[in-house]
Amino acid sequence: MESKDIAEIAAAAASDKQASDIVIIDISKILIIADYFVICSGQTNRQVQTIAESVVDKLREQKVRKVGIEGDRLGNWVLLDYGGVVIHVFTQDQREFYSLERLWSDAPHHKWEETG
Repeated sequence: MESKDIAEIAAAAASDKQASDIVIIDISKILIIADYFVICSGQTNRQVQTIAESVVDKLREQKVRKVGIEGDRLGNWVLLDYGGVVIHVFTQDQREFYSLERLWSDAPHHKWEETG
């Protein structure tokens, strides 16, 4: 499965759990560690965990192998590593603090909007 497809599945899974501000960033021309970042926010630590669990479940259904996961115990930032795609699920405060969109502002951004 292509990295772009994985990013879109992750974004859709996050959207299913009411994640806000879902953005897909194409970092393939900037970094060699991944092709895409998917960044989204949850309102509470519990929602962040729920969003992350939904992404993991949907990608598992598609037989996409997870490389690693970080931060799931605190619930204010969960990082899911799928090799070519890294998914960041933040609380709004953490997202503003780390400001990954600004950090990678030179990369193409695509704001996720559910179609259908």
